[in-house]
Amino acid sequence: MFFFRLLSRLPLPVLYLFSDLLYLIARYVISYRKKVIDENLKFAFPEKSPAERKKIRNKFYRNFTDAFFAETIKLLTISEKEFNRRFTIKNAELLDQAVQRGRSALMVTGHMFNWEFGVVGTNLHTTSEVETVYLKVNNPFFDQLMNQIRMRFGGYVTEKKAFRKSMLTLKKSPRIIMLGSDQRPPQSEKRYQRDFLNRPAVFFEGAEFLSKKMDAEVIYGEMKKIKRGHYEFEFSPLAAPPYDQHAPHSITDEFCRRLEENIRKQPDLYLWSHKRWKI
Repeated sequence: MFFFRLLSRLPLPVLYLFSDLLYLIARYVISYRKKVIDENLKFAFPEKSPAERKKIRNKFYRNFTDAFFAETIKLLTISEKEFNRRFTIKNAELLDQAVQRGRSALMVTGHMFNWEFGVVGTNLHTTSEVETVYLKVNNPFFDQLMNQIRMRFGGYVTEKKAFRKSMLTLKKSPRIIMLGSDQRPPQSEKRYQRDFLNRPAVFFEGAEFLSKKMDAEVIYGEMKKIKRGHYEFEFSPLAAPPYDQHAPHSITDEFCRRLEENIRKQPDLYLWSHKRWKI
């Protein structure tokens, strides 16, 4: 941990020099998951030419190495002043207002770079208690490292399995729940299948279940990249009780629609290296 804290003290422009090297390795030396990325882009954007999809892939590699190395490591020690200079949030009050009305607020988003900025920024720019639900990393050291980063400016994290117990308190203790809602659930989990970016995909329906069971409001978080190292997160209402007139899967379907729209605006920000469409 000491090594990463020491590395994190370097200015972000210096960390980007290391990221540049990793980018060259990922793109030109090992062609990191190139086959997966190209297949995903071909299905998602059949209307684009091979050259256009290649451009998206290469920009993805840049965003991938920046986010997973330089920017996420910097979050370990970044000052509040510098973070606020690099990351802004629009409509954060929507989350707090829901809690003030006595309801928990579910903030749903996808894996758009840099989503870890979104976790840290939501903790910093809301006044309500924030609980981030995450999938445990197999390596205990990196699991601890990521959780320290996510709690940099407050809030707390709950592993997905443990959250099943804590969710029972949502009505008694209203709070903000952050969910990455586009992860592919394993076959052992209850799954919902629908088309996503032109082919079948399966989804967790945690937000669907929680919102309707606990009368929670649902807010979508749209990620935008302004320039290297600068992002904007914008919240907008997605669903609110009463839910008695809502069709099954309505919240998941609307989330998918919003995420597709977010991806089409800046396609190189999405995590294309993930085998998202494996049923």
